[in-house]
Amino acid sequence: MRKIIGAILIPFAAAVAIGLAVLWPGGAPAHQRTGVGFDRQTQEATVTQVVAVDCKSVNASGDTPTGGTSTAEGSSAQQQATGDCKKATIRVDTGDDKGRTFTEIVQPDQSRQLHEGEKVVVAYEPSAPKDLQYSVADVNRRFPMALLAGIFALAVVIVGRLRGVMALVALAVSFMVLTFFILPAILQGSNPLVVAVVGASAIMLIALYMCHGLSARTSVAVLGTLISLVLIGVLGSLFIGWAALTGNTDDNTGLIHGLYPSIDMSGLLLAGIIIGSLGVLDDVTVTQTSAVWELHEANPTMGWRGLYRAGIRIGRDHIASVVNTLVLAYAGAALPLLLLFSIAQSSVGAVANSELVAEEIVRTLVGSIGLVASVPVTTLLAALMVSADRPGTPPLTAGAVEGSRGTGLGTQAAAAGAGANPGTASQFGQARAGKGRRRKH
Repeated sequence: MRKIIGAILIPFAAAVAIGLAVLWPGGAPAHQRTGVGFDRQTQEATVTQVVAVDCKSVNASGDTPTGGTSTAEGSSAQQQATGDCKKATIRVDTGDDKGRTFTEIVQPDQSRQLHEGEKVVVAYEPSAPKDLQYSVADVNRRFPMALLAGIFALAVVIVGRLRGVMALVALAVSFMVLTFFILPAILQGSNPLVVAVVGASAIMLIALYMCHGLSARTSVAVLGTLISLVLIGVLGSLFIGWAALTGNTDDNTGLIHGLYPSIDMSGLLLAGIIIGSLGVLDDVTVTQTSAVWELHEANPTMGWRGLYRAGIRIGRDHIASVVNTLVLAYAGAALPLLLLFSIAQSSVGAVANSELVAEEIVRTLVGSIGLVASVPVTTLLAALMVSADRPGTPPLTAGAVEGSRGTGLGTQAAAAGAGANPGTASQFGQARAGKGRRRKH
């Protein structure tokens, strides 16, 4: 069994290495910045002063906006005309214009209100008039994000110890593969599906073997994950085409398609499904493999059928929790969208038929099918592996062990008696023989 798995995984690992070498990009291709969304120049800045001003005094037209207060537009316009606005002075802290200041008016109905001393990110548009080149784009949240990442890393190391350290290293390698291979290769025009398969396979091999060691147990988990990924890829390709999903459903994907028209957006959608499913698949396959190995350690006499039945019972509990987690994770990410459909009082069928929701449904169900399939596949492989590793001589039963212990004690007692007094040893032997004859009667 080990030879079979090795004959599969060794050529597979070699193919992944060749794929990385062939598809490795030279970097993301350059393009003209559009100034839209994330595709714009940004700098770090600080809010140095915030003063209250009358919204009417900073209104460019000086006229009271029209519109009924019963609508969102009318209510917002009324607040801008009669409310108190804020005039914020912002100082640029990085770039060629370091030290330069500009002002920005904050309307009372804006969701993000600026405060004095707050760190922000400002967008820079060089083609705009000088007094309009900078504008606040977002809040600078690097410190709280870095602190949260540090707490996470500390928790992993405290609980996982050396295994936790290796998990963090594997996580860093996964991000490096994603950042330096998958994303630039797709931008260079390589097929997104091929790039995702090669990149996900590299992440799988590095993460599993780095975290769990180079062993038969890990190899079984790798093979189970690989089979499930193939199933996810086939089902995803089939249903993305059948449901006519384009992958171009929001502003971000529209911007990508506008900047790089050669990118296959439906292939990018399938690539996302494969990469997104990989992390949960690793968890399921490693857990199932470990469960079968522990069952074998607890009862070495159990055959592969018994190990499979016991392991699959554990896997059913795992399936229920993991599938529910996956569905809720996707539902939570799409909660604002679902809320909009609820406000519009759309039917369930109409909501599910829209491409935005249909894309998430296909992503969720295809990934869940792969997760469900990984449990019996990995459990069967693990059961066959540990059964093939059993020694040829069957282990002693409890009765045989007790009998051997009794025989050993009798032999030791006889030897001790013979060394001390040969006559005593002879009498002991005769007494044992006589006792045995009396039992026959």
